[in-house]
Amino acid sequence: TLFLFFCCCFLGTGSSILSALQDLFWLSKSKVEKQLQIISVLQWVLTFLIMGIACTLILMYILCTDCWAIAALYLAWLVFDWNTPKKGGRRSQWVRNWAIWRYFRDYFPIRLVKTHNLLTTRNYIFGYHPHGIMGLGAFCNFSTEATGVGQKFPGIRPYLATLAGNFRMPILRDYLMSGGICPVNRDSIDYILSKNGSGNAIVIVVGGAAESLNCTPGKNSVTLKNRKGFVKLALRHGADLVPVYSFGENEVYKQVIFEEGSWGRWVQKKFQKHIGFAPCIFHGRGLFSSNTWGLLPYSKPITTVVGEPITIPKIDNPSQKEVDFYHSIYVGSLIKLFDKYKSKFGLPETEVLEVN
Repeated sequence: TLFLFFCCCFLGTGSSILSALQDLFWLSKSKVEKQLQIISVLQWVLTFLIMGIACTLILMYILCTDCWAIAALYLAWLVFDWNTPKKGGRRSQWVRNWAIWRYFRDYFPIRLVKTHNLLTTRNYIFGYHPHGIMGLGAFCNFSTEATGVGQKFPGIRPYLATLAGNFRMPILRDYLMSGGICPVNRDSIDYILSKNGSGNAIVIVVGGAAESLNCTPGKNSVTLKNRKGFVKLALRHGADLVPVYSFGENEVYKQVIFEEGSWGRWVQKKFQKHIGFAPCIFHGRGLFSSNTWGLLPYSKPITTVVGEPITIPKIDNPSQKEVDFYHSIYVGSLIKLFDKYKSKFGLPETEVLEVN
């Protein structure tokens, strides 16, 4: 039964999963769909939280067993393949089209809204806001084909940029690369924007860990005022900037917000400075009931709106004044995008985007 389920989830279509499970259990179609959605989200949350550490420990354990040769071969491959993440990774359309991602999408549900066409003769940097706890909208929209990014933006290859440390962990690095995920560092971004042709779109969650510390339901704020590195990269490569806002990203988890100056915030900032991420105390719903606490996110809709591209000139060594100028244009464009669509996705007309 389990073997059939996983074969259907990762190899089959959505209809084949439903028909297989309905043949095995006397369940209604809607109940089967809901369970599949829960399982698809749970596997991703566990991947996000523990896959890297778990795979590292398993590999170390195998090295101490009679199967040590398998682990040794993988480690040899790892050394040989170490720089692949910095060179665009190893995208797999097969993985991006897994049926499980469509169930992941439908759990919330997650939607991708296109507002303008993108030219395949240009490269782009998408600024994604807000971070949320796990960037669920960013992953679903740009690392899978569940919301049809390939159909909506034909000829554009999205690369979701995440912490470089993730690519030092065995197995996890290969899993991430298969979805088109790359390290958010200068080497990786420079390669994609200068040596990978045109039609590339690097998705950077601009607010990063600092923004995740302040995300909470009902709050629309972004950490952006002093985040200008992505603008400088855009100028150096002549890559157009595209503001992206995900309505509902902050609604799917609740977290404890520590005040500035408190011991909790001090610990979070230390982690952020030395490790690259900030530990959050958060919760969603339970596995079997939405009325209990657990790791599953709440099933709240997330709508990701891709805004109008801002044409950026190529300047090899942009001055601070030039960076500030295009940064101010970007901030204005993001606010304009938020104001235009906020009432369509459940926010009052009086809602204001807070830019920190």
